[in-house]
Amino acid sequence: MKFEPTKFDAAWLLKIEPQSDNRGFFARTWCTEEFRKQGLADHFVQCNVSFNQHEGTVRGMHFQVAPSEECKIVRCTHGAIFDVIVDCRLDSPTLGMWEGFFLNDDNHDSLYIPEGFAHGFQTLAARTEVLYQMNEFYHPQCARGFHYLDQDIGINWPKPILVVSEKDRRSGPFSSCLADLREH
Repeated sequence: MKFEPTKFDAAWLLKIEPQSDNRGFFARTWCTEEFRKQGLADHFVQCNVSFNQHEGTVRGMHFQVAPSEECKIVRCTHGAIFDVIVDCRLDSPTLGMWEGFFLNDDNHDSLYIPEGFAHGFQTLAARTEVLYQMNEFYHPQCARGFHYLDQDIGINWPKPILVVSEKDRRSGPFSSCLADLREH
């Protein structure tokens, strides 16, 4: 497994190193020892799957605040996504910056998303499935988020946005989220 840096000091693109033969390949997607060597969270308590029927579906932008901040490993197991993270760490020089990654069932890449980052994605194919490993349980009282089209963030989604939940559509701006974080 290779850890490729992103523009953020704590987020990593994880690339598999497949051992291939006439059957296909075998590869490690996660390893406690390798994560410890990188100084990353290595204890995950939950694994979730997100199935998305339609291309152009957007989910996000979501994260949890203390005392239940969470890190995630996200991998697209079927189809393709444009996976986005936004730095929400108040003391970070990259606060409010975003980066996007193309994850799909051809490249088998995963994204390590540290605590303090919002996450969202857009499906680039119908019937897309995304697998999440989480190091913290979901706590509704700690759940936060902001609008996926926030103008201050300016995420450049690659496809027209066709499907969004009502909850995500009603999300407020990043500035309100920041004000909440500063009070928290």
